[in-house]
Amino acid sequence: MTNKILITGSLGHIGSKFIHNLKPREYEEIIIVDNLSTQRYSSLFNLPKGVHYSFYEEDILKADLRSLFRNIDNVVHFAAITDATSSFERKDEVEEVNYLGTKRVVEACMAEGCKLIFPSTTSVYGTQKELVDEDCEKSELQPQSPYAETKLKSEEFISRMVSKGKVEASIIRLGTIFGTSKGMRFHTAINKFCWQAVLGQPLTVWKTALNQKRPYLGISDAINAIKFFINRDIFQGDIFNVVSSNYTVQEVIDSIQKHVEEVEVNLVETQIMNQLSYEVSTKRIESLGFNFQDDLEQGIEETIKLLKNANNFSS
Repeated sequence: MTNKILITGSLGHIGSKFIHNLKPREYEEIIIVDNLSTQRYSSLFNLPKGVHYSFYEEDILKADLRSLFRNIDNVVHFAAITDATSSFERKDEVEEVNYLGTKRVVEACMAEGCKLIFPSTTSVYGTQKELVDEDCEKSELQPQSPYAETKLKSEEFISRMVSKGKVEASIIRLGTIFGTSKGMRFHTAINKFCWQAVLGQPLTVWKTALNQKRPYLGISDAINAIKFFINRDIFQGDIFNVVSSNYTVQEVIDSIQKHVEEVEVNLVETQIMNQLSYEVSTKRIESLGFNFQDDLEQGIEETIKLLKNANNFSS
């Protein structure tokens, strides 16, 4: 394998799992780019030996991206503000980082001939259908937060550039991540619930969400999917749903209760309130030969084990 891969936002939840999951000679070089705004320095600790890493502390809004991207084969663009709930209070910042930052990344890829993997989100769906796929009507794309809006807007820009023959890319719509990593955070549903349960806090669930079905993605499935696209050179501009499984919030809570007996649930109001319940189809990526392997309950168990000493927790 001769690929040189650059990863923006590489110290975050998924990026840190990717860089720590590499083997010697799997790729020629891994370029790690992060602005350290979240101070996840520990994601750089104890990286696998025998892998050629180069780290650059850079901000995608300010960096000379063309210089960074020179001689790079593949760019995986994780850098983003990803907390959907707080994005309502940071709309301008989210627009700048998530959309304008992505435009800069795409334009640098175009200039330097890099192939792009753009991680989007299944939160772009706002459909009333029970099952949704990548070929849904445009009217069914109704993002429920400023975060999701910027992801959809970025998708549309990338698709336009692909159609003009200016860049090679794949857009992957990721489900809500579960599972552990060096740079993990706890603002997404399952990780947040595990954190609250272990610390003896009530699980805060949106009033409309308890029995709604939503798509979830194991973090190992996420990085394996990215490697799948890189290794098979799949950059024809298509959009792919990347989801391990679809569950209701109640089913997630039931899984947590198997490992933490006393779990209180508080139903709360939020700006992201809807009556939508849908499953996300993964037939497109599976038709290429990709197999999802992550198990929700196992991911929950691993996360709770990681946290168990925080509150003298025993299983």
